[in-house]
Amino acid sequence: MCTTKVVEELMQASLEGDRGRFLELIAPDGVIEWPYRPEGVPGELRGRAEIDAFTATSFGLITFSEYADVRVHETLDPEVVIVEYTARGTVTATGAPFEQRPVAVIRVRDGQVVSYRDYINPLPLLKALGG
Repeated sequence: MCTTKVVEELMQASLEGDRGRFLELIAPDGVIEWPYRPEGVPGELRGRAEIDAFTATSFGLITFSEYADVRVHETLDPEVVIVEYTARGTVTATGAPFEQRPVAVIRVRDGQVVSYRDYINPLPLLKALGG
């Protein structure tokens, strides 16, 4: 499966809250990183087991209603794409609105995500969570 197709499926699984499909698309030794994050969020998750444990409690924190203005940029490296989009939804526990515009750098190898570097703005998340 081509890199952009894997990334599109990963984003669709995230949007639909399909944690199982999301995890299937992550390589067993895949890494998720948040270089900019609120306190209490790990900077890095290594391996599908660690990602599974973290997402078991955090995956439904925000209920996403749409990913808009999605831009997928292919790079000179055929394994890497850069994705820009607007994520809209609500904080599941409170119903408070949520919107943010992340940029992600994603590396796909053999049909699975091996690296997902998620550049989020932590301020909208902190505001939505009341702190």
